[in-house]
Amino acid sequence: MKQKLAQKIGFALAGLLLALGFLAAPGRAEETYTITIQNHQFSPADLEVPAGKKIKLLVKNLDPTPEEFESYALNREKIILGGKEGVVYIGPLDPGIYEYFGEFHPKTAKGRILAK
Repeated sequence: MKQKLAQKIGFALAGLLLALGFLAAPGRAEETYTITIQNHQFSPADLEVPAGKKIKLLVKNLDPTPEEFESYALNREKIILGGKEGVVYIGPLDPGIYEYFGEFHPKTAKGRILAK
């Protein structure tokens, strides 16, 4: 009886430690940055983020039409419907400049991530 109770407690503790390990895992997105799309333009056009950290980008589309966040440098693409928002995870990034654009309005929807 005591052995089964000890075994159950051991499994519970192992599960708890595993869960805590996932919460404290390095590389987890700790900072959220917001980019908006309005009048087929990204704002801010230049977004400075810390190099070496995983970043969560919240992309809010304030236009009534969809736009696609696309970046060859970041290897990311995500369609954001009009009036909606989406999340794009990037990094950890080396220091540098990473360009992105809106595929549906590439002449006006441009931006850069500046990792410093």
